[in-house]
Amino acid sequence: MPSPHTSTSKGTGVTGTPPRPIRLGIHGSPRLASRIVTAAGHPQTSVEYVPYEVTKPFDPLRAGHLDIMIVKYDPEEEPDIAVSAPVGFDGRAVLVGAHHPLADRATVSIEEVADYEGFLRPGDFPPGVWDLVVPPRTPQGRTIRRVHPMTTLTAMANLLRTTSAIHVSFQSLDAVAPPGIRVVPVHDLPPSPVALGWLRNTELPEHIRQFVADAERAARR
Repeated sequence: MPSPHTSTSKGTGVTGTPPRPIRLGIHGSPRLASRIVTAAGHPQTSVEYVPYEVTKPFDPLRAGHLDIMIVKYDPEEEPDIAVSAPVGFDGRAVLVGAHHPLADRATVSIEEVADYEGFLRPGDFPPGVWDLVVPPRTPQGRTIRRVHPMTTLTAMANLLRTTSAIHVSFQSLDAVAPPGIRVVPVHDLPPSPVALGWLRNTELPEHIRQFVADAERAARR
């Protein structure tokens, strides 16, 4: 696993000048990323949260609009993306409309979720990672039917509100769930490892390498 803190680069500028905030890419709620920053012992002012779209998750990083980004699972199909050791975990959940038969449950099984139609892999999202986010089959071998197009969060929410569709996702989305959408924990899928990703051939500035190292160290405690 590549380490961002073995480089010999010397930070970002003039002695005594604080480095600019780290541009940290997130999808959905910043709550999980904020917990990682706090656990690493860095002030929230040291980070700027920059949203990225699930349809083209790595484009902002490749375009230089991000320094690092939150990554769920390891995008092995993207050879230019390096990832840290896990810096946290995100519990699994299913998103449903408030009218849905599963909406008022405290938790559900992924076997129950398979009764309903889910979403296709969006845009340029890595296929192998999508199979981890939305498993094609349950542990008992039931198919999770991925039939609905995934475009934007707004379009997904509208479909969830008006149909029996489901989206297998993460508990951290509870912080940003739109009105009429419930986030119900799935108790029989393991939590997703959360890592920090960056461009493999980019030499990260010293303060970013230090942040990644501190986040990794905090997760090991």
